[in-house]
Amino acid sequence: MTQFSPTNALADRTFSAERLFHAPREKVFAAFTRCEHLLHWWGPHEWPLFHCDMDFRVGGSWHYAMRETATGNESWGLMLFDEIIPSEFIRYRDVFSDAQRNINQDMPETASTLHFYAEGSSTRVVSQSVYADAALLKQILDMGMEQGFKETWDRLAEYVTR
Repeated sequence: MTQFSPTNALADRTFSAERLFHAPREKVFAAFTRCEHLLHWWGPHEWPLFHCDMDFRVGGSWHYAMRETATGNESWGLMLFDEIIPSEFIRYRDVFSDAQRNINQDMPETASTLHFYAEGSSTRVVSQSVYADAALLKQILDMGMEQGFKETWDRLAEYVTR
């Protein structure tokens, strides 16, 4: 089960989640770092990924887009990789963008980390996202981030156990 702590974290501007995935750490890490995997699980059920362009290295980026199945609305994003320790850790900034990689300055930037911990034949992933202030975190939560995050990680859990 995914554990979230967004409501307790508004004061410190942090959204945290963790989950145990029943797959080896290298497999779970690869699922986060290669388009061939991300296209199968990234995004909530009704917002699947349809665009994935990845340059997974420090200084690289991931340009991605999800499309809502009911309306065809699109949401574009750009992750900028700041630190990578293979199979263990990713530090990145996540921003809203458009199809041409232009950053949407009206939407908040997220400073995030992902930790991958081996626990026997399983992997515990711990995610922490920090916002410039509590109002920006609340804005993202009001957009349905918690539910979207849960659905995305549910899809990942199913994908890595195939």
